[in-house]
Amino acid sequence: MENDKVAKFFIGTLIDQPIDTIDFKPQEFTYKNKLANLSFFRLDFIATIKTKSGEYIKVIIEIQKARNHVDLMRFRNYLAENYKKEDTLNGERLILPIIPIYILGFNLPEIETACVKIERNYKDLLSKKIISKKSEFIEKLTHDSFIVQVNRISGKFQSRLDKLLSLFEQSNFIDDKKFVKEFTHKIDSDDLKIVTDILHYTGIDPKQKKLFEIEQEAWRSIYAGYRDSEKKYFKNLKVKEEELKLKDSTIAEKDNTIAKMDNTIAEKENTIAEKENTIAEMENTIAELLKNQV
Repeated sequence: MENDKVAKFFIGTLIDQPIDTIDFKPQEFTYKNKLANLSFFRLDFIATIKTKSGEYIKVIIEIQKARNHVDLMRFRNYLAENYKKEDTLNGERLILPIIPIYILGFNLPEIETACVKIERNYKDLLSKKIISKKSEFIEKLTHDSFIVQVNRISGKFQSRLDKLLSLFEQSNFIDDKKFVKEFTHKIDSDDLKIVTDILHYTGIDPKQKKLFEIEQEAWRSIYAGYRDSEKKYFKNLKVKEEELKLKDSTIAEKDNTIAKMDNTIAEKENTIAEKENTIAEMENTIAELLKNQV
């Protein structure tokens, strides 16, 4: 991605817009997860692009290899951090619209296609019509996003997007660790040639392969540590839920006992009231009899 032509090919093809210029701005980000007791540092890919229409956009590219809560929270936190930051463009401080691109190494069961655009629209709630114009204010508060599911890439090689996605196909690996793969499609464009040449060099370079191995092991450690902490967390949560259920059950039993006692008291009070009414009636009857005798 640090090659301008590669980045323009990747981003421009996905967002379906020709890119005039691109400026890389690697950003340092430290993610802390209290649940997993983890803290790790990373450099994330961020680019400021200028489209042919003259619009400047900040593009964030994230890779998620496995479906995991820790990655989801990292994405959310990282996106929030970028919304809080101002950008500097030609010496001027600006707030740029954001486009996140997520490359997923797992399948979303509800979405069967390999590439998805989550797109906003402006809708007049009174007339129910779509508004064609855009507001700069709204554009900087909301965002479209793009999802690539690498395991759903089908191997088609027709459109420009197909050719881009073919680079992510999870097949034709020629080593056990799945670092190196054979690209079986015909290289019929300069963009593809540049990317495949870079990937070929990276695949045969011992230093790069070692870096891949270190990164893979680091992520294994992160996920393993998170899974252990997650298991402990949910185990403790289950214990607390059981304790809460027991307390709720005890409270319910006490409430039932109190309700029964209240009913018993009410019944006794009704019985006493009935007896008092009977006595009153008897006293009235006696009083009437005595009155008649006189």
